Amino acid sequence: MKLSIVATLYKSAPYITEFHQRASAVARQLVSEDYEIVLVNDGSPDNSLNLAVQLTESDSHVVVIDLSRNFGHHKAMMTGLAHAKAERVLLIDSDLEEEPECLIAFAEQMQSQRCDVVYGVQEQRKGGWFERWSGQWFYRLFKVFTGLALPENIVTARLMTRRYVDALLRHGEREVFMAGLWHITGFDQRPQYIKKHSTSETTYTFRRKMSLLVNSVTSFSNAPLVGIFYIGVSISLVALFYIGYLAIQWTYLAKPLSGWTSVMASIWLLGGMVISFIGVVGIYLSKIFSETKQRPYTIVRQIYAKQQN
Repeated sequence: MKLSIVATLYKSAPYITEFHQRASAVARQLVSEDYEIVLVNDGSPDNSLNLAVQLTESDSHVVVIDLSRNFGHHKAMMTGLAHAKAERVLLIDSDLEEEPECLIAFAEQMQSQRCDVVYGVQEQRKGGWFERWSGQWFYRLFKVFTGLALPENIVTARLMTRRYVDALLRHGEREVFMAGLWHITGFDQRPQYIKKHSTSETTYTFRRKMSLLVNSVTSFSNAPLVGIFYIGVSISLVALFYIGYLAIQWTYLAKPLSGWTSVMASIWLLGGMVISFIGVVGIYLSKIFSETKQRPYTIVRQIYAKQQN
């Protein structure tokens, strides 16, 4: 098979029919009938699953992966990629904010530049000022904490070779952050500017964005834990200087209330030491926790596909 088009479904009922028509048309233009469309239902609360299953009954190219519940956009994408079979895989959202027709330009660039990935980038991040501002700071904070410079304003749409997809799927992450995994997988990746439309209300609330930031940083860096350790060390040093100051004041200047000096010194010194020790233990616990929690990142309830004659 030459082409797989992978998309996730979550509150996607208004767009499924048009997405299927446009994705099918562009796939036929590129590879004739040698393609598949893999739709992953990520526990969508509307009738996205029913509409997708109806497509499998009329179109043998469509495969629907129904997850047992909502696992999240990134994990659903990884599940879709794991079921894709073709030599080239297009990953794209089904809400038509990214036009399926971008596949033609992606394929031409991949052919001419002989690269492994062509990914979409917005010239200007869509949304209001807060969404644009928070997006910029997300990439900056991610770089500060992890040392990884991700391409800014990337979108889901990307065309990938089989060897890149196989390498991407080798990551055994349980807390999946796709932009980071795309980057660290390596290979020859080239950007292409595309226009992203605002066809639907975003499902990424402020709470989900903050959760994504925390998950992405902790998945790719132990900097927060190391930071806790250094904060504890700093507090300990400050406490030592403060102890010296209190000792000088008690010896040569005024004498405070009896016992006050020892209490303050103990609180500062022991507090700093406790935080330092917790930071050290936390570094090791984070390693053990990440390696031993081998839960599947998604569970497939059922796969729908029309039987081939």
